[in-house]
This record gives sequence, structure tokens and C-alpha cells, in this order.
Amino acid sequence: MSSKFWAELSSDYEKLFETELGYDVIIYAGDELNIKEIHAHSNILCIRSQYFRSAFTNEWAEKKDGKFILKKPNISPHLFNIILRFIYCGNIELKNLQGPEVLKLLIAVDELNIQQLITYIQEYLIEHQTEFLYQNPTGILETVYQHETFTELWDFCLEKICEEPKILFNSDSFIDLKAPLLELLLKRDDLNIGEIEIWEGLLKWCFAQLNVTNDPTKWSKEDVANIESLLDRFIPQIRFYNIKPADFFYKVYCYKEILPQDLIHDLLEFHIVPNMKPKTNVAPLRKPKLDSTLIDSNHIPLFASWVDKKDSSYNKNDVPYEFKLLYRSDRDGFNAASFHNKCDSKGATIWIAKIQGTTQLVGGYNPLDWSGNNVWKSTTNSFLFYLTDEKNISSAKLSYVNNANYAIYCHDTQGPHMGDFLCSGANNWYFYSIDVGIIYPKIGIPENFMVENYEVFQVIKS
Repeated sequence: MSSKFWAELSSDYEKLFETELGYDVIIYAGDELNIKEIHAHSNILCIRSQYFRSAFTNEWAEKKDGKFILKKPNISPHLFNIILRFIYCGNIELKNLQGPEVLKLLIAVDELNIQQLITYIQEYLIEHQTEFLYQNPTGILETVYQHETFTELWDFCLEKICEEPKILFNSDSFIDLKAPLLELLLKRDDLNIGEIEIWEGLLKWCFAQLNVTNDPTKWSKEDVANIESLLDRFIPQIRFYNIKPADFFYKVYCYKEILPQDLIHDLLEFHIVPNMKPKTNVAPLRKPKLDSTLIDSNHIPLFASWVDKKDSSYNKNDVPYEFKLLYRSDRDGFNAASFHNKCDSKGATIWIAKIQGTTQLVGGYNPLDWSGNNVWKSTTNSFLFYLTDEKNISSAKLSYVNNANYAIYCHDTQGPHMGDFLCSGANNWYFYSIDVGIIYPKIGIPENFMVENYEVFQVIKS
């Protein structure tokens, strides 16, 4: 059937929805302050939704004067009309809804078991309404947690909060977070926040639940017992051995009354006795997930080993650097001004570019910075690299600088420029010298290519 006929069919069903001709369903949508009678057709609802099929065949719905009666006080008339319009003609318009309304719509279509919309609305929220998470992170996280079909949105919310935990930890509603959710978050290895801040956040949450002051000198024996009981499930999730000695002394040890005594003893011994190893298995440092569309966590140990000029790659758990995304061309704009705005004065950086239409990656390491205009910077530690297969790190080739005086070039109108390898500020990159391979030895990088996307990461010593 041609698209013209599909459009006509959709239009006809939309007219049926709007004219209500021959309706046999009456839906009372909304609560007492905003209730509206909506008319529909049982055959169409049954075909499009298991929920309505069960309601009508199993007699959930009351029947009066030959018409089914449904009451949905938890779904507003406006949202119910949006859902019905989709059921009738497959059209849905979300751009006029704010994030909280879209989330309510998602909850409604989940209840009505309209599978196509469950996936579609989640994708829409993630792509177009991410700011809604900042407005009420606790409430949104708990809402999504309660609906097992919201898998895409749940993963997004968790990753976003782990990437920027202060969205949650600094919010006024943090103390309202339910204990199972807080425990789940504290177990995450990619929670991107200092361990001492996690500990302080946990204490703030705990004291708020029990309505006690943050002053151990004023606690009664009952207060101590209650705090110990509430904290018991969370203590194993705090990585106390990763807290700095000064923070341990001033911000942990002062709460020794509410911590297990064997833990306090072991931590004191660890901090006081030289070269003392932890007596228990210690969880690794929390490390945020890599924010990249070009590389994954398998690339990071290799890059770090190149930075340190090691003969072999680091183990994943031993990488001594954090790679923090500063710039992504398809997000921040493919121009020199955006590159310098995001990357200048940030110290050491590594950049990665994908060659258009291929699986090849090109990149480089600048141990200095990108600040300055029309200036060469000297270093013996910079390098270029080339991967013929983006997923296969064994395909990587490395080229350390040969001529330190021409290692890095900074210019306001250019992106990454190393030796005679140049990003002109657009996506056409090239070697501009006929003596290719002099400043950086040849490793097979094409002499001219178009770039699909590139990213720049700040390389931070852990």
C-alpha cells in the first residue's frame, strides 16, 4: 500500500476519534479538580492495547446503557487525549510538553501497556528533555526505579547521576532518597565524586532520617544505637581506605562511636603504620565511565602507557590517569573557536578523530596545552597514533615526536596541530609538508582525509 493510502487511512481514523461517531466507551480522565468525559471505540482500543482488551473482556469496566465506563483519575484529560490520538492514527506530538509531563505520559502508557510508546517516549526524554533530571533528581530516579519497563531511561538516569553525582548529592531532596536506591548508588564503581564527599552525603542523609544533629557530643545512647542500625547496610559500600589521611582524621574518626570498632582499628593502623596494607579486600577507586562515542575503556590503559612511555600496557585497574572529556565536535561545533574555548589552559590533552567512512582512528597527545596564538611549543613527550580498526587496539601504531622544537603548534584559527599534521579548524585534515615523517615518524596516517567526529580529553594525574 502506498504512503498516500496510509496517510488517508490515518486521517480517517483521526476523524473517527474527533467526531466520536458510534462510540461505545466513556472514559472519565483526571481527578475531581480536572475531570473530563472522553469517548472512544472499544474495538480500536482492544486491537491497540492489551490493557483495554483485558478491561473489556474481563469486565473490569462497568457497562451501562450498552457503553463501557472507565475511570482513570490518575491520567489527566490532556495526556489521555494524546494517548488516544496515537491509538487511533499513530501520531504523537511531544514537543509542547515539559519533561515532568512527558514522564507522566510515560507512566500512563506503561499502565495502559502501549509498548511502542514506552520505548519511543523514553528515547524522546533522553534526547530532548535531559534537563528535567536536574529539577527533581530524587523523585525522577525513584519513579523510574519503580517501573521495570523503563530500562533505557533507568540506565540513562543512573549513568547521568554517576557522571555528575552532585546533581543528586547537592539537591534539597537528596535526604528523601529511599534507602535501597541510595545503597544501589553507593555500590557503583563509576560514581564520579570523592569518597569523603560520599561519606559526608551518607551522614547528611542518615541524620535527616533520624532527626539528629551532626554533633556526636550531643548524641544519647539511643541516638548512637539508631545511627549504627541505619548505617549498617551502607558501611560496606564506603571505600574508607581511599579517603585521604587528613580527611579520615577530621571527618571520619570523629564518628568512631557509630563505626565498627575493628574497622576503626584497621584504618588507624593503615594510616599510622608505614607501608601497612589493608587487612581486608579493598574495593578499587571509583572511576567514572568514559564519556566517548569513539573509544571505550579498553583504549585507556594503552593510551596511559604511551603517556608514560611504558613498554607494556597498564592493567585497567592501575591506570594512573583520569580522561575527562572537554570537547566533542558533533556536540560543541566543528570549528577552531569551540575547540579553543573548551580546551585552552587545560594542561595535557589527548585527542581522537574518526576518519570519515572508515573504522580508522587518528589521535595525538599534547603534554603541554593549546593556549597561545601563532606559537610553537617544544616537548619530547608528545606523540601521534593511528588505529586501522577502532575496536582493535592491537592495530594501533605509535609515533613519538622526532623534532621537539616543532612538536605542538597553537593558533586561534586551528584545531589540534602537531608538527606538520594539521586540523585547519574544519573537518578536512592533512599533512601540509612534503617531508611527511620528519617531525613525527610515519605510521600510515593518510596524508589527507575528512573527519567524521573528534574528541579531546584532559589527561589528569590520579
